Amino acid sequence: MSQLTCTSLSLGYEGKEILSNLSFSVEAGDYVCILGENGSGKTTLMRTILGLHKPMKGSISTGDGLNRREIGYLPQQNSIQRDFPATVREIVISGFQGQCGFRPFYTREQKRRADENIELMGISHLKNRCYRELSGGQQQRVLLARALCATRKMLFLDEPVAGLDPKVTQEMYALIEKLNKELGITIIMISHDIRAAIQFSNKILHIGSEIFFGSRDEYIKRTASEWEGNYGNL
Repeated sequence: MSQLTCTSLSLGYEGKEILSNLSFSVEAGDYVCILGENGSGKTTLMRTILGLHKPMKGSISTGDGLNRREIGYLPQQNSIQRDFPATVREIVISGFQGQCGFRPFYTREQKRRADENIELMGISHLKNRCYRELSGGQQQRVLLARALCATRKMLFLDEPVAGLDPKVTQEMYALIEKLNKELGITIIMISHDIRAAIQFSNKILHIGSEIFFGSRDEYIKRTASEWEGNYGNL
C-alpha cells in the first residue's frame, strides 16, 4: 500500500495554474527527489501535500498508517530563522508542538526522543548552545532533528543543503541516507543537485514542461544523452 498518493493534482495561486494533472505515489522506504526549474511548483507541491495550500484540482491521500500531521518538514531557511534566539534543545523539542494539543508541556517520552534525535544528528555537545551561534551545517542538523520529532515515517526536505560548503553538503547527504536506509524513513527531497538525486534516490519526480515520475534507472535512460554530454559515465 502506498504511503502517499497524489491523483490528477493541479496547483497554483490566485486562479493561475502552475502545475497540472500530476499523479504519483510513494511507498514506505522510498527516497524520492523532486527536480525542476525555479518556479516550476516544487515547493508549492510540498506545501500542498502538507496541507498548507489547497490544490486547485485533484486529490491527496495517505495510507499504510501515515497521517499527514506525522510528516516531518525541513523547509528552506531564511535570515530571520537563522537568527532565532533559542537553545538547540528548545528548537529540537519544539518539533512535538503539533502533538501536544492543549497540553502546555512536553512528556517525558518526548523529551527522551528529542535527546535521542539530537544524538542521532551528532550534536549532543551543542544542545545547550544558542541556535543563532551555530554554523549553517550545524543549524541544518538541528532542524533535521526537530523534523524527526514529528515523524518516524516520512520526511519532506526542501533544499536541505542550500548554502552549505561541499564537505558539509556530503555530511548532510550521508545523514539523510542513514535515516532512509537504517531507520526506514521515507524521504521526499526537493533538490537542484541532479548528481545527488541520481546517487541517493530510488525514484525521481521531475517537474517542468513535461512531468516525469519513475525509478532512478528510468530517469537516467530518459536523460542519457544529457548525462553523457555533461557528466560522463556515472
